Amino acid sequence: MKTFLLYIVTAIAEIVGCYLPYRWLKEDGSPWLLVPGALSLALFAWLLTLHASAAGRVYAAYGGVYIAVAIMWLWAVERIRPSSWDWAGMAIALVGMSVIAFQPRG
Repeated sequence: MKTFLLYIVTAIAEIVGCYLPYRWLKEDGSPWLLVPGALSLALFAWLLTLHASAAGRVYAAYGGVYIAVAIMWLWAVERIRPSSWDWAGMAIALVGMSVIAFQPRG
């Protein structure tokens, strides 16, 4: 559970770090949005180092969680309700993430 929660926090940091410059560029936001965006991306990079597995495995498993968090962001922040296809894709991605991240170690 600790690993999964760390993946979620990592994904939120990345999404915030990308969303704030998006708001600046696409929605005529303040250039000051770039400061917390850059800090969030730095936090994202640091959080990736806290995962115990090899970097490639962490990135692969992280991708599945990122998909799920991005769909939740779509719903919570952008106020767009996910489609049944979004839910299905998210479920498939989380199954793949689980296979990679929680494989038997031996």
